[in-house]
Amino acid sequence: MIGAALPPTSKGRFYELRALSLREFAGLRHPEEPLDPFALARFAKLLVVDFDQIEGLSPQARAHLLGEGAEAWSGGACSRPLPNGWRLIILNPTHGPQRNNATLMEEVCHVFLGHKANRLAVVNESNGQQIIARDYNPQDEEAAYAVGAAALVPFAALRRFVRDGLSISRIARHFNVSRELVEYRLKVTRLWAEYRARQAKEAPSEPQPR
Repeated sequence: MIGAALPPTSKGRFYELRALSLREFAGLRHPEEPLDPFALARFAKLLVVDFDQIEGLSPQARAHLLGEGAEAWSGGACSRPLPNGWRLIILNPTHGPQRNNATLMEEVCHVFLGHKANRLAVVNESNGQQIIARDYNPQDEEAAYAVGAAALVPFAALRRFVRDGLSISRIARHFNVSRELVEYRLKVTRLWAEYRARQAKEAPSEPQPR
């Protein structure tokens, strides 16, 4: 990581360095290499289970979580570990693989950053429905999401892709993340203005990553 390209802000550099450590732990040597959060999850002793395997949910609660309440949750780790020390992770199946990658990476970062595991709680909504939500420390949530996003979309690669004229959609496809996550990274790394300026002058055919 010596001489690594880092964002201009102190908080950005703090998060980026931890993200680079995670990428190095995952065996990635180049910032353009996509990171697979599912490969890292086993090192964090996180077991991802399919939503359909969850028992004890009523048909109404299941329909709500996958229907009108789907945008109210993304995933989370069960607070009580299994006998072997692993923790169960549940991801929202309606969010698609790109958003699930970010959610799982956030949970991986909670472990690697030494955060106390979040607790899944049942919240009663005004319409009588119940939805699973997480109690969390806001500072830990910010750090886990920021480090996870930086690990998925490193600053060095993002800056190079911006200067090569790649669009948000193309960058998102390359790293297998959502467009929203790429936009978040562009803004927190202070590359947003440069991206907008270069896209305003983009060539007819978009270049591919070198």
